[in-house]
Amino acid sequence: MSVQAYINFNGNCEEAVKYYAEIFGTDEPQIMYFREMPPNPDFELPEEAMDLVLHTSLVIHDTTVMFSDIFPGMPFIIGNNISLTVLSTNMDEVESLFGKLKEEGSVEMELQETFWSKLYGSLTDKFGIIWQFSYEES
Repeated sequence: MSVQAYINFNGNCEEAVKYYAEIFGTDEPQIMYFREMPPNPDFELPEEAMDLVLHTSLVIHDTTVMFSDIFPGMPFIIGNNISLTVLSTNMDEVESLFGKLKEEGSVEMELQETFWSKLYGSLTDKFGIIWQFSYEES
């Protein structure tokens, strides 16, 4: 299991992650854009989201830091744009930790299968800390 930082940007993620890659001398980031998401007939992706960063990451001094742009229209507040992400190869661990932290907190997305993980969910705990949980196959 690992805990990693996830930083959101307001439309300038690609510029920021390339800047950090240069500053820290990391490999060129592999960037996934919103336009690369599998189509969803229930939700048409707006044109202004197409070129925004859905997900990317850098390994900075042996620590993975993940980045994305927020979806157009979502609130962006500097200071609340960083979350902690728990990555685990143990599905029971993901479910248990999520269940404990959601007590007295608020769930953004219940644990569920997504196109990137068999089990993913996000919440804000009772202290206002944003957490993402993701099962990773070993």
